[in-house]
Amino acid sequence: MGQPKYRTDQIARWIWQERVGDFSAMSNLPAELRQTLADRFVLRSGKVVERTKAADGTVKLLIEWPDGERIETVMIPSGTRATACVSTQVGCGMKCAFCASGMHGLKRNLTVAEIVEQVMHLSGETPNRISHVVFMGMGEPLANYEATVGAIRAMIDPQRLGISARHITVSTVGLPKGIRKLAEEDIPVTLAISLHAATDAMRREIIPAALRYPLEEIMLAAQEFFDSRHRQVTLEYVVLPGVNDTNVCAESLARVAMRLAANVNLISFNPVPSLPFSRPTSAEMRAFADRLEKRGANVQIRRSRGLEADAACGQLRQRKATTEETALTTENTESTERKDEAEGKP
Repeated sequence: MGQPKYRTDQIARWIWQERVGDFSAMSNLPAELRQTLADRFVLRSGKVVERTKAADGTVKLLIEWPDGERIETVMIPSGTRATACVSTQVGCGMKCAFCASGMHGLKRNLTVAEIVEQVMHLSGETPNRISHVVFMGMGEPLANYEATVGAIRAMIDPQRLGISARHITVSTVGLPKGIRKLAEEDIPVTLAISLHAATDAMRREIIPAALRYPLEEIMLAAQEFFDSRHRQVTLEYVVLPGVNDTNVCAESLARVAMRLAANVNLISFNPVPSLPFSRPTSAEMRAFADRLEKRGANVQIRRSRGLEADAACGQLRQRKATTEETALTTENTESTERKDEAEGKP
């Protein structure tokens, strides 16, 4: 554009350090240049179409992209720490029986820019710097591998978001090939496996994608990941009362956890309309944790965050779509009634 080279440094600082979403806010650039940039480029392509905030400060954003597709992203505060939970796909193809994200299938992958942009939007929702990122939003990160790794590299770049790789967690339902590829990357992220059942039979019931990925193959890949960097693997386990919290389930899960020297992270199921599962009570969660601990497993019960903000994966997107569909149906019905009335029809 014929501008001095230092202008690129100024612009980069505004984007990455100041995290502005509008060229007009770049006050140390000439007004004419700001307008030229605004005419030629887009800083953020996503539009926040809905925002919910829970009493604990958790904020969920529903972002719509130019093609009309929508994803969710969440900011989770904890003291002076702020964690961004990001999505990697529109929808999800794993079809976990308890998850709202996969109810309508996979629409498309997100780009590197669309993944990173979620952190930029969430930065405006907290006075603190986003210091941690979890790839636990919509979609399967390792099914969109190149974009996921590209986004991580942007996040850990000191000249961009500057987030420590050790503060980034990639959560996968268990794609062995992707886990092995991630183990070969020079980025010391944490791996979390969304296990939810510790036998192939049970996994097939609640995670249809498990048919393609036997538990033994997943465990071998997880062991390779651990061996590559000696970072503990986390086993995430959504507790579904009466389904995967029996003594037999505890025995199987403890066995897997001990084999991998993994930490078990128990998660309370967040109720989703139309799904046949209930939310476990605190007593049920504690009882299952006790069974695991008696068998030697290291267990944590994840504190539920953002219930009032539809913080469970896919809930806000589904509610917004249902509300809009209902409104459209009502509008069409009223329009038809008005037309019939004008034409004298009963």
